[in-house]
Amino acid sequence: MKTLGRENSYSRLPIHLITGFLGSGKTTLLNQLLQQGDLPKTAVIVNELGDIGIDHLLIKKVTTEEIFLLEGGCLCCAVRSDLLHTLEELFHQYQQQQIPAFEQVVIETTGLADPVPILRTLTTDPVISANYRLENVITTVDAVYGAHSLDEYAEAVKQVALANHLILTKIDQVTAVDLNSLTQRLQRCNPTASLQTVNLQQDRIAAKVLFNNTASYHPHTRQLEVNRWLPAESYLNTLSTSTIANSSEVTTGHLSHLDHQIKTFCIEQTAPLHWITLEHWIQLLTRLRGKDLLRVKGIAYTYETDLPVLIQGVQHIFQPPVTLDAWPGEEKRSQIVFITRNISKTMIEQVLQKLIHGHSPIEVSQAALILLE
Repeated sequence: MKTLGRENSYSRLPIHLITGFLGSGKTTLLNQLLQQGDLPKTAVIVNELGDIGIDHLLIKKVTTEEIFLLEGGCLCCAVRSDLLHTLEELFHQYQQQQIPAFEQVVIETTGLADPVPILRTLTTDPVISANYRLENVITTVDAVYGAHSLDEYAEAVKQVALANHLILTKIDQVTAVDLNSLTQRLQRCNPTASLQTVNLQQDRIAAKVLFNNTASYHPHTRQLEVNRWLPAESYLNTLSTSTIANSSEVTTGHLSHLDHQIKTFCIEQTAPLHWITLEHWIQLLTRLRGKDLLRVKGIAYTYETDLPVLIQGVQHIFQPPVTLDAWPGEEKRSQIVFITRNISKTMIEQVLQKLIHGHSPIEVSQAALILLE
């Protein structure tokens, strides 16, 4: 087994990603937070400074044309080249004390952004992951056009499926029936995300509530709160999207073909696993269907250590395994959550079971070609 380090992500700067389809209100949300002063000691990264109308809040430039200090005490900068470069430059200036110290980063994506490559960069790039940690994905959904966006655009479905927190906006512009239908649809697409319905023109969302409710690290112990970071029980106790979609009990809120493509589930094993089995399992999945592994995260119970092993990956790339200081509960077990595109829980479980029962990786690879194609 590879030598495992300890999980120490708390010391890295947390990143909160705000995403959502065109016109869903993410820019309005961010502007509201900035005007309320709810983001102290925060670096805010947007695509264009003009997009959020904050010119009247600027009080002085800080070192470059791209970084500004705002009234509320946070920094704001625009992505001029690419997100990776922006984050690296921001951290460099932070280390050199060329800009005021900040404690977290908020990134607003474009409306058409596929969140998967962004998550892959934030969680697996060695430079970024050494200095930052992805804390939350907050997705805004337009109550008026949200259903249409989910019907027509895969990006919109991924934005919902990968969220920790869903904010349903423009609720005053739709009927109660339509609002309920869309709410049920969002909950089926992502059964573990917290969901808040708001009228951003009237309702105030406090950053402390928005970010702290989904924070995965305890502020005092600085330990990863696995039950919050990995809501595995919710997946285990919730019917899969495909099962719900086929149920005769569902009478409101249809699922489009794009909804059906997204599968969210948790693989659980109560018996310990050999690390080599886990490695072969992950290698097979990434080699055969890596592009459809939208996100994988969990803890593994292995023979090689009594401590839980942290597993995280996006598509083809997985972070090096590390151990946590303790199990989240009394029972030791593997719980690995998958968010996939057109890969069912049964397929992934069958590949794992073949490896557990002694089939060689070559034999399993041949069977997996059939199972996962």
